[in-house]
Amino acid sequence: MIFIVVKFNVRPEWSDRWLDLTRGFTEATRREPGNLWFDWSRSAENPHEFILVEAFQDDAAGDHVNSDHFAQAMLDMKPALVETPQIISEKLEATGWGRMGELTIP
Repeated sequence: MIFIVVKFNVRPEWSDRWLDLTRGFTEATRREPGNLWFDWSRSAENPHEFILVEAFQDDAAGDHVNSDHFAQAMLDMKPALVETPQIISEKLEATGWGRMGELTIP
């Protein structure tokens, strides 16, 4: 799978509207064949930082980046951002989430 984490530093005046701004992109991406997950979080330390954790089957990531909704989202998000987002994108052997061995709940 392709595992991706992106940090978005959002302008303060956009922080409360960020999830609304990205809602169409999020919904369209979640409907893509090969999308495993596409989940937003907000930083506990910085209320203007949003973290996107996403994963795709190996052959689906290219289709995602080349989709119309991806291109539109890049245009829509740009005015709301302070800087270029930070990204980690790696191919992993995993096929999904596993259980944490160090903290097992019976």
